[in-house]
Amino acid sequence: MELYLIRHGKTVWNKENRFQGIRDIDLAPEGINKAQELGKKLEGIQFDKVFSSPLKRAYQTAQLATQNRYKIIKDKALTEINFGAMEGQTYEDMEKSTSNFRYFFTAPEKFQPAEGGESLEHMCQRTKEFIQKKLEPIYKINPQAKIMIVAHGALNKAIMCYLENHGLKDFWKDGLQENCQATIFEYNGNEWSKIKE
Repeated sequence: MELYLIRHGKTVWNKENRFQGIRDIDLAPEGINKAQELGKKLEGIQFDKVFSSPLKRAYQTAQLATQNRYKIIKDKALTEINFGAMEGQTYEDMEKSTSNFRYFFTAPEKFQPAEGGESLEHMCQRTKEFIQKKLEPIYKINPQAKIMIVAHGALNKAIMCYLENHGLKDFWKDGLQENCQATIFEYNGNEWSKIKE
């Protein structure tokens, strides 16, 4: 079974280096263009299921990347991490912070969410449950299935923590996915392995 794990297209807030989290931000024009380009690259692939974050930047990317050929299943478990009081703030604001939020990119094992926010541990747990309950059972029905997930930068890295079996210290291993980048994993019924970045 193959999983195409895709990060949504670029938004204005991405361009401004702002923490978006659960804010429902639209795709920027270049985000729409990149998602359309991705759709052309993927048009020869038949997907058995397509999942998306319910946030419109991911859902719209999923529509464009599949050229509206599939029913897209929105799942709340795929919503980006909630940054709480830091949403809308810039990465520069984070670097000036004296709280442990400042470790988000540099030492994720020390990260603590801002007021009203979500921990990395919680996000990793909910994505692990999503993969175990919604994706892995598909293998038993169709070992050749091709699945697409369109979600978010941090959310996709949380999924990768489970797929690649590593902890928070290596949360940003291999860096943040580019917008509209597809990382492909294979599942053999027991374990996941990355086959393409």
